[in-house]
Amino acid sequence: MISVELSTALRSAGLRWKPATGDRFVITQNEMAGEVFVLSDMTVEVHQLPQGAVIGFNGTTEWALDSVEDRHALWLPRETQLRELLAGTFRTLDRTSEGWRVRVEVGGAEAEFVDADPEQAYGGALLHLLSFIEV
Repeated sequence: MISVELSTALRSAGLRWKPATGDRFVITQNEMAGEVFVLSDMTVEVHQLPQGAVIGFNGTTEWALDSVEDRHALWLPRETQLRELLAGTFRTLDRTSEGWRVRVEVGGAEAEFVDADPEQAYGGALLHLLSFIEV
């Protein structure tokens, strides 16, 4: 799974989240920081309110959290989402002795990112790509 630190860097670099069913996220404030949640039509869903999006926790009895503003939720994109965001810059994903290597081509130059976790390698490549894009 992509780390909170890398997801934070991606958000700071301009990656925006449009919450959808199946998305993973953490809450960045309060005692629930570090818990990973998944958006679902059953228990956790996004409500569009006039003041902005709110992530609602429906039907949960274990703890008292009704909703959290989306700015306090940090998206943890999955491997497929990261690959889609790389779009035409993505070249390959290879297994190496160090883990996984993602190769991208940005601005005519190839770059590669290696990590033990493929989502981290994809995330590093996306962070590189975002450094070329003005937000």
